[in-house]
Amino acid sequence: MGATNMDVLILAGGLSHEREVSLRSGRRVADALIDAGASVHVSDVDGEILGLIDSLRPDVVWPLLHGATGEDGSLRDLLELLGVPAVGSDAAASRLAWSKPVSKSLLAREGISTPASVSLPQAVFREVGARAVLERVVERLGLPLVVKPAKGGSALGVSVVHEAASLPQAMVTCFSYGDVALIERYVTGVEVAVSVVDLGDGPQALPAVEIVVDDGPNDYDARYTTGRTEFFAPARLSAEAAREAGRVAVTAHRSLGLRGLSRTDLILDDAGTAWFIDVNSAPGMTETSLFPLAAETAGYRLPELYLRMARAAHP
Repeated sequence: MGATNMDVLILAGGLSHEREVSLRSGRRVADALIDAGASVHVSDVDGEILGLIDSLRPDVVWPLLHGATGEDGSLRDLLELLGVPAVGSDAAASRLAWSKPVSKSLLAREGISTPASVSLPQAVFREVGARAVLERVVERLGLPLVVKPAKGGSALGVSVVHEAASLPQAMVTCFSYGDVALIERYVTGVEVAVSVVDLGDGPQALPAVEIVVDDGPNDYDARYTTGRTEFFAPARLSAEAAREAGRVAVTAHRSLGLRGLSRTDLILDDAGTAWFIDVNSAPGMTETSLFPLAAETAGYRLPELYLRMARAAHP
């Protein structure tokens, strides 16, 4: 198969809270693949998608849906049912990465540090009583805390809580994006994202990208509003810290069975410990996303890299 006759179907959009991010990712990857000489179709996921895949029979599908459906394994299950090769992780690995409590537990078993946390369904609050539960959370984990949906991305529904009185509102915000909250001990340090790419010869960590937000938390607005966040690529780390960040990201990729690409979010504290926060099996590919930035920092030209990734997914 020559580079110029590869037929790629990009799936972008969907109905999750991250639809706009997905559409932007889809456009950027499509433009890069076209620049590399591939034939590219871009489609939303709707009632016509099965017929479209049957009619196109692309060489490979590149799912770029973020949030539920795109990252929870269900779309991957569908593509596997259709027997269509796809860029990225299979359904089983996607489900592991999609659940932050599950991925944290699996990485902890690998000896990776991750902040102490508790995962609480909304039903617990109704049945046991929110006030009593939250008091015990603060007693056990202390303050400050981070409250986030147990499943989800783009920092939607995430709050940093410095006072116990602010915790109930943080839970309300969290539950507007999911039925289970992950409440995590807040760790201070340098926030970095380490992307991993596997072109068929094993996962390789790309240079860590340091994230510095102008003011406030690294939330959805900070991530996708140009100018609110400053990125340093490569991150301003010692050689030892950079190696450790890369090691943790590759460990996450391997231990969860991820494939093709991933992005692991870490916090490196003053003692040099790399704290695992979460891993994304379908990282954003927008103009402000960190995977493309890390790839370019490593010396890749995105059109050629994305074409290699599509070809690596083709059996």
